[in-house]
Amino acid sequence: MHPKRQRYFAGVAAVFGMMIAVGLRTTLPAEGRDTRDIWQLRADLTKEQKLEQQLLDELEKYEERLRYYRQKEATGGAEALETTVAELREEAGLTEAKGPGVVLTIAPLAGYVGPVAATVSPELLQRLVNELNKYGAKEIAIGGERLTNGTAIRDVNGITKVGLRPVGLPTTVKVMADDVDKLYSGLSVSPIRDDFAVENLDLAISPPQPTVVLPPASARPNVKYMETVNAGKEGK
Repeated sequence: MHPKRQRYFAGVAAVFGMMIAVGLRTTLPAEGRDTRDIWQLRADLTKEQKLEQQLLDELEKYEERLRYYRQKEATGGAEALETTVAELREEAGLTEAKGPGVVLTIAPLAGYVGPVAATVSPELLQRLVNELNKYGAKEIAIGGERLTNGTAIRDVNGITKVGLRPVGLPTTVKVMADDVDKLYSGLSVSPIRDDFAVENLDLAISPPQPTVVLPPASARPNVKYMETVNAGKEGK
């Protein structure tokens, strides 16, 4: 091909390529564009504001506790230390808990024809725990085992265990809450009962009770990586 004609075709191809690139840029949606409408934005803003308020409330609670300890330290450190230990044991679930709540009962579905389940799957139990927390659960015990931050719900050789305790059927779930009516109302309309029915299990929810008793956690916190600090090192 003649060199002049080659340059002509190369130029046409370049112009055509630029036109395609510009056309694609104008027709493709912009990356990272926020497509939420005004209602979604308001809902997200409200959610963030609630989270911010919760964090501020937590901060105020710990600042108040710090002021209390400093005040007690001036009059007597032993009393403040005993109060701290008692509060930490309670927060860690190492003491018996009493308060308003509800009792849930998990049992095989009545009238079901077929193999009867001997336990409930860890995934379904974890889903239930998430749902309870969603509606304001404060303390939870499953089958007599108190849940803490370190309690595992897992399958061990086909048997569901909460901590070290196997979960059979029927079993009870005791739940405490500051707003027990909110907890009960939320669970009453929650789809979690349908999730249990799919696995041929019935989840019965008792009306709010003035007092439910939860046992202390059987497992103790692992303090393997904690050590005491003497006064000499602390001041350095």
